[in-house]
Order: sequence, then C-alpha cells, then structure tokens
Amino acid sequence: MAIYRSAMGKTVDMSAILAKNEKVRAVGNVKNLNARGDTIDAFGRVIQPATDKISNAYAKTVGNRSANVNKNRIQPDTPKPMKADEIVELTAEELELEESLDDDLEVEKIKEQETKAKKK
Repeated sequence: MAIYRSAMGKTVDMSAILAKNEKVRAVGNVKNLNARGDTIDAFGRVIQPATDKISNAYAKTVGNRSANVNKNRIQPDTPKPMKADEIVELTAEELELEESLDDDLEVEKIKEQETKAKKK
C-alpha cells in the first residue's frame, strides 16, 4: 500500500496501520473474522487461517491435483540405525577416502588456528 496525505496535510501509512491491526476483530456484517481474514472464535483465537481458506478455495477451482497444495507431503526416510549383524566392513578405497577426509579436517583446523593467532 502507499503512503497517503490527509486533507490536513498529515501522512498516513496504510500498510503500517494494516500490519498493526491485523489481529483485531473486523468491523462489518461478517461475523467471526479478523482484519486479516482469519476465522476467529468469540475470544479472538484463530480457528482457520486465511491462507488455509485460500488454498481450499483454489483446490476446489483447479482440477489438476499436482497444482493443489498438499499438506500431507511424504517426508524423506531417515536412515535407521544399523544392527551389529548388518555392519559391513569398508573396502580399501573407502578406508583411504575416510582417512583423507580426516586429514583434510585436521589441516583446516590448523589453518583456522593460524588465522586466529595472526588476528590477535
């Protein structure tokens, strides 16, 4: 929104007023709404957010399921801890790679310590 100038010459920032009062009960002939558009109960607690209302209305009008918001997305599987009988020995290449990674980490730590010592 824009900043308007009143008839008396004062500036009015409408977006600041909206942001300040978005949780206040809306005035009008629609009951149980706040200024943001959320459905609220008698105590002013949000029952259904405006974003949910919009996504539901969009889902009703759009026939393509892939275009609709999916709240029940499948989360990627987290790896399960391995049991003792499932542990497999590493090959020679894998062991060498692991050792080189450890060496690289040690070198990075030494470089970091040197840069900290130079700064002091």
